[in-house]
Amino acid sequence: MRPRYEGGNIRVFMLGWEFPPFISGGLGTACHGLTRAMSQLGMEVKFVLPRMVESEYATHVKLLTPGSRATGKYDKFRELKNVTFHAIRSALQPYSSADTYAHRVEEYLREKREVRGGSVSSASQLLGGADYGGDMYSEVHRYAAMAAELAEVEKFDVVHAHDWMTYPAGIAVAAVSGKPLVVHVHSTEFDRSGEHVNQVIYDIEREGMERANKVIAVSHLTRSIVVSRYGICGDKVEVVYNGVDRKAGWPLDDGGIGSDEKIVLFLGRITMQKGPEYFLQAAKKVLGIMDNVKFVMAGSGDMMHQAVEMAAELGIGQKVLFTGFLRGEDVQKIYKMADLYVMPSVSEPFGIAPLEALDNDVPVIISKQSGVSEVLTHALKVDFWDVDEIANKIVAVLKYPPLQLTLRNHGNFEVRRLRWRDGALKCAKIYEELLVTV
Repeated sequence: MRPRYEGGNIRVFMLGWEFPPFISGGLGTACHGLTRAMSQLGMEVKFVLPRMVESEYATHVKLLTPGSRATGKYDKFRELKNVTFHAIRSALQPYSSADTYAHRVEEYLREKREVRGGSVSSASQLLGGADYGGDMYSEVHRYAAMAAELAEVEKFDVVHAHDWMTYPAGIAVAAVSGKPLVVHVHSTEFDRSGEHVNQVIYDIEREGMERANKVIAVSHLTRSIVVSRYGICGDKVEVVYNGVDRKAGWPLDDGGIGSDEKIVLFLGRITMQKGPEYFLQAAKKVLGIMDNVKFVMAGSGDMMHQAVEMAAELGIGQKVLFTGFLRGEDVQKIYKMADLYVMPSVSEPFGIAPLEALDNDVPVIISKQSGVSEVLTHALKVDFWDVDEIANKIVAVLKYPPLQLTLRNHGNFEVRRLRWRDGALKCAKIYEELLVTV
């Protein structure tokens, strides 16, 4: 039996799909925050990414792959001193089709069972079946095989997989290593697609949750979906809230939008899940009451063109600015410019952006259909579909400075309690329990 956690005892084999500076959404932000906090606690994290780390960043991370090894000193990311990154290069294991790839994965795991022994009866069972349906699914499972090969030369205590694209890898690594598996649910197929779920993705998600020793959900909202829609036992599912790390001293450029104009910000993927159409419909109603407002939509996604067309059709095109996808200092600048942040998400497992907004003294309006609404008291909450109420609350915040000041100050104080260190400590406790019982 292992001793209880004392800072540096636990070694984590972490499986992710994105990580700064390679980031397209909240998953990368969450992985970075959690991993950094674990590193600061003295935990050793081996973080596997299914992509090559570009040469621009090669001096900041240590790269390990099955076929070659290259090491570099940490520079920019000194806070990740206990983290080793493993970058899986596509050229190492090319595949021609989903079927041939599935066969290669099955052969690989069969070989490992023969060498190590084990109770797994089928590699295709382990990896969610052979009907992958396309290149993306093939890449997910290619990643699984490569991650399992990487795991053979590493020492670790627990496997931690983030979201559906890494679940097959988590299953494979746990199978060949005999280590406990934790899957982290940042979003489900029901959040992304509503009732029109992609059956292949749903099956991968369910398989990952079923085979995991523990499931981490980012909110009680997500936990209820995991239990009710995927049939996972509630005792197996733990809630670990996301956090935010305080940043200060960001430079603010002059120029841009006029000082007499109020800025209402939408920042996130412009997809069905995030409710961009409700933001625009509310904007139309607000502009019917007050004219000195600009609505900024920062982000990209499959509804981008539809949102641009909708703004034009509503006759508010000149009042809506589309920035495209922002990263780094551009995100920081847009928060500094904003008077109000609105998140009208249709289904939001958590929602880190409102925490970032509050951390930058920006009051927020969030949908009741979001996990972050569970942890924020000093935020205005609305049903995503109630555009009249969204508009009313936007007008109230912009017209009445005392309300804006109260939301900003109390919200900023409140968000200071939500730190990644707390999430890392909760994960450590989950690992601890598994290492004692599994």
